[in-house]
Amino acid sequence: MNHESDFHVKFPLPDTPCMLSGSSIEVVRPYHTQKIRVAIFDFDGTLSLIREGWPEIMIPMMVQVLSELDSGESEAALTALVTDFVHRLTGKQTIYQMLQLVEEIKKRGGQPRDPQWYKEVYHRRLLARIEQRREALRSGEATADQWLVPHSRELLENLHRRGVQLYLASGTDEVYVREEARLLGLDPYFEDRVYGAVNDYRSFSKEAVIRQLLEEKVSDPKQLIGFGDGYVEIENLVRHGGLAVGVASDEQKRDGSVDPWKRPRLISVGAHYIIPDFRDHEALLEHMLEDQN
Repeated sequence: MNHESDFHVKFPLPDTPCMLSGSSIEVVRPYHTQKIRVAIFDFDGTLSLIREGWPEIMIPMMVQVLSELDSGESEAALTALVTDFVHRLTGKQTIYQMLQLVEEIKKRGGQPRDPQWYKEVYHRRLLARIEQRREALRSGEATADQWLVPHSRELLENLHRRGVQLYLASGTDEVYVREEARLLGLDPYFEDRVYGAVNDYRSFSKEAVIRQLLEEKVSDPKQLIGFGDGYVEIENLVRHGGLAVGVASDEQKRDGSVDPWKRPRLISVGAHYIIPDFRDHEALLEHMLEDQN
């Protein structure tokens, strides 16, 4: 069985960001390698922006559920509570946030439904919000690049040219990851190498995918690079010796700004580099491979 650990601070924040000259790349803990063979990507917030704004759906849904228990807490207090645990668990599979909701219901004397039921309610509401985006992509009204983290495609092309095999591993349900990767035109890069959450959440984890890649695809963990905007994938990569790039993407501005909430979170679990998007992908790869003969 696979379990996803909670967020814990393991590395200190630097007093001052150390930037790679002439770039948007923050060098937190320099890491060099001779060869990258495999790259693993998170999906939402790292490549895809289709689900941007998802907390605006999840948090009110949970506050509504808790408010119906008449615990005497104000809506503001419940919103603060839910916001805290939703963000604390961000990066894990969605079901973990629903498991916490179930615990909060029990604490207030309620009789919760199955966590999967709450997850399905959330998904229905989220899909209603983002269906217009998905339909615009299907019809061609919107271009894929409008709903990608800036310069994602250029990075994927760069890695593909270098012979790097690309994988996706997401906490979002696999069926949605595959569908939205197709809508964004990313399937040629990843083919069938796409992994996501399943109903039996204990049978999947990003760490299990990373372990499999280390066992089957690379002879040295330094040949594995990962990109993610969530703590889970970064923590797992660092634990197993891989190269971890934290994508502190500002999903609303999309202007090269670093998200002030994501950055410290990613550094705290060991990210070697922090980037706002992929605009400086060539400089990043050249820096990491600068010792290559």
